[in-house]
Amino acid sequence: MVDDVLTATRGTQRRIRLLPARVVVYLLLAGCLFTELGYRQVWSKLVTGLHPVQLRTPTASALRQARQRLGVSPLRALFDLLRGPAATSALAAVWWRGLLPVVIDGTILSVADSPANLGRYVKQRGNNGGSGYPTLRLSALLTCGTRSVLDAVFDPITTGELDQAQRLARSLRAGMLLLADRNYAAADLITSFAATGADLLIRCKTGRKLP
Repeated sequence: MVDDVLTATRGTQRRIRLLPARVVVYLLLAGCLFTELGYRQVWSKLVTGLHPVQLRTPTASALRQARQRLGVSPLRALFDLLRGPAATSALAAVWWRGLLPVVIDGTILSVADSPANLGRYVKQRGNNGGSGYPTLRLSALLTCGTRSVLDAVFDPITTGELDQAQRLARSLRAGMLLLADRNYAAADLITSFAATGADLLIRCKTGRKLP
């Protein structure tokens, strides 16, 4: 998988000498730590430790274009490489009675108001019209003890959490204990979860008749 990540970045590196693809990946990861900063500010933090090495500071436009040229393949490969339960010696805090507790849940995120995003993601309706930014729905499967990401999917806001949960079932395994709120207590979805061999602990609405 490491070879896949390198292969995905080298094609871009050969064309972009001043901003190698691997450096752009570092920039994007640093941007996740400094979400309140623009890319030039993130760049300054990224290279601060390299002093006294003299580096050219890319323009904001150059950083944006480098990010666009990078594409999604290297980051998807990196996610596939790193996702999964984190190794830890604190077994009592991670496992419960021989089972790995995991949780599934969703959230809504705003994305940049760009023509490309508007072609896929819509703006939510509000009391005074649409929201300022297009939005997406993100659902993730996490380990409870270490909060490690096992799997994640994102779609336009018009895709429901239950549809996303059906896709996340692909990462459930025997030996896991899935925790979920009552929104996920749908018969078809529970059937899909149970077919994976995982144990389930899902809240149900009051008055629900269960076998």
